[in-house]
Amino acid sequence: MIPYDARLRRVVHYIHDNPAGDLSLDALAEVAAMSRFHWHRIFVAMTGETCAQAVRRIRAHKAAHWLIQTDWPVSVIALRSGHRNVQSFARSFRAHFGVTPAAFRTVGVPGDFQLFRMGQKDMVGFEIRDRESVRLAALPHRGAYRDIGRAFQEVAAIFTARGLWAQAGPMFGVYHSDPSLVPEADLRSHAGVQVNAAFGMPDVLEEVVLPGGLHAVMLYVGPYAGLPAAWDALYGNALPATGRLPAERASFEVYLNDPTQVAPNALQTEICVPLALGPENGDK
Repeated sequence: MIPYDARLRRVVHYIHDNPAGDLSLDALAEVAAMSRFHWHRIFVAMTGETCAQAVRRIRAHKAAHWLIQTDWPVSVIALRSGHRNVQSFARSFRAHFGVTPAAFRTVGVPGDFQLFRMGQKDMVGFEIRDRESVRLAALPHRGAYRDIGRAFQEVAAIFTARGLWAQAGPMFGVYHSDPSLVPEADLRSHAGVQVNAAFGMPDVLEEVVLPGGLHAVMLYVGPYAGLPAAWDALYGNALPATGRLPAERASFEVYLNDPTQVAPNALQTEICVPLALGPENGDK
């Protein structure tokens, strides 16, 4: 018998890989290898949203990244994200983000971060914080960082199906590769949930430990599509101003709220870069 979390992961994977494909309830039930009636009830009970809501959210998320990170025409993005035409895409996107696709692309991302897309890298707010070590229950992701959402939803499916959320902390995205040096297809990352030392690691998840120590920490508020600009601001302007060097360890994001529960403009993400210790940083 296929475990429930495996069925949910299979469907999530399919939606992310086929945003322009047939994502009807019948098609997703077939992917889950369950009847249409039972699959929909199980999906809603396990995720808190209908299949149609999940499809709209994932399509909107992908479209937002494409609007910011590519020069594809809006008409192309409309088709790639599973919409019949530009008009239906605009209605769906506006319902999710509060603006049309064209306006989202023009403004970029909310607040000061829109300046970074235009090359105006003003100083951004951040702090140097001594973080404790963190243990994660995670799944690996290889490929474009913008597509890591698939791994996050698979992790969430496992925690939901096995009743593990009572033992969980916030979700983390761990980024092992430098996207300016490593080909997109080879980028390595992990999507995980913070757990304590007593947590029994399920066999389908990997343990990832983030060492403690000094980190540059910046709070970004807004859609996940704006995170690359926030990273550029931290690395290109804020960190150099401190005179400190990044450590040779993975940087990571901490997601402070739930994209299924709050509007995209209200999402809060901490960007964390571990800092090196040594004479070059003025440490004794």
